Amino acid sequence: MFERILEIQNEVEAGLLEKVLDEREIPNQIKSNHDTAYDGIFQLQLGWGYLLAPQEYKEEIVRIYTDITGGGE
Repeated sequence: MFERILEIQNEVEAGLLEKVLDEREIPNQIKSNHDTAYDGIFQLQLGWGYLLAPQEYKEEIVRIYTDITGGGE
């Protein structure tokens, strides 16, 4: 079962994270908060999007995301 694991700040982060997770064969789905009907208003309010994955991968995904974004510095 997929659960919301973390918020993604922009499309570049989303692309990098998806590539790394796919290479490591970690199941995932990245969802954008963009909605064309509302001209992207939800992205302004909620952020770019979020990542869904099985809970058992959460620690590894957060570690990978932190490495990608430089959040550990």
